[in-house]
Amino acid sequence: MVYRDVRNKFGLSANLAIRAINRVASNRKTAGENGIKEFKPTSVDYDQRIFQYRKIDEQVGLTLLNGRERVPLDIGNYQRNLLRGQNPTSATLVKKGSNYYIDIQVKSEAPDPIEPDGVIGVDLGITDLAVTSEGDTYSGSEVKRVRNHYAQLRTDLQRKASKGTRSSRRRCRALLKRLSGKEHRFQKWVNHVISKRIVQRAKETKSAIALEDLSGIRQTSNRRIKSLHTWAFYQLREFVSYKALATGVPVILVEPAYTSKTCHQCHHIGKRKGKEFSCPSCGWRGDADFNGAKNIADLGAVVNQPGGPGLFCLIKAENVPGLQKAPLFRGG
Repeated sequence: MVYRDVRNKFGLSANLAIRAINRVASNRKTAGENGIKEFKPTSVDYDQRIFQYRKIDEQVGLTLLNGRERVPLDIGNYQRNLLRGQNPTSATLVKKGSNYYIDIQVKSEAPDPIEPDGVIGVDLGITDLAVTSEGDTYSGSEVKRVRNHYAQLRTDLQRKASKGTRSSRRRCRALLKRLSGKEHRFQKWVNHVISKRIVQRAKETKSAIALEDLSGIRQTSNRRIKSLHTWAFYQLREFVSYKALATGVPVILVEPAYTSKTCHQCHHIGKRKGKEFSCPSCGWRGDADFNGAKNIADLGAVVNQPGGPGLFCLIKAENVPGLQKAPLFRGG
């Protein structure tokens, strides 16, 4: 419908036009309900027809507005090792500030999934970013301190920008953009560290990993807590997923409903207050996130049953033997 209009209006080659249309169409499918009105021109998708990696001289061939260009890469040994023996056919050209980066996609075969002897449940939270059913806790105190620090800096800069001269406002806007980048990089680093440790532990113990399926948490949560909406739950889950896939560790997603309100000992509804959980039925008391992680592990344990699901699956609570009779699971 829009192919010819896009080519005529923007002067794009055939494949650049196709990639641009595909990018917008894909985003409309996944984010159409989020009210996005426009796309900022910060990146371009490349496929094998308009991208080429030249290992011999460490250059990439890119189709730009004025034709094909060869661009030298400024890379180190880490990137060279990733590209060794690869023949990449897709990439993304990204603009950050006044600099340009090329994200080159490389592919590798995932190993066969291991036969797990058990399941490690992982409960994601705010006070503690992740708690496992084995009792490992990854505190969110440092993340909270850093986030509050940057929030205060942003408030101060915005106050200065509203009162200063045009040049001072320009400087404040530039600083705000830099602060946002620093905070995101720190958050990403924390998620990498946590996910790496969880997957390594699962590999050492020959266990599968069970995670809550938190898709749509921003839309469905009734808790209007800013940190809940800004913390990258999805990113942490994705990091665990791809690291697990690369090591053959199975990953199971379970429905999060009632995992934090149910006692893992007797499967009755208990009382949660902050980080404390108590069960009036059996008397168990302890960390609420640890209790949730144990419930998640129980839900994920169905992966060990004969004929159970594969490497990556979604388990519903009512499918787990023994749990469907608990009060909270009545009626599905």
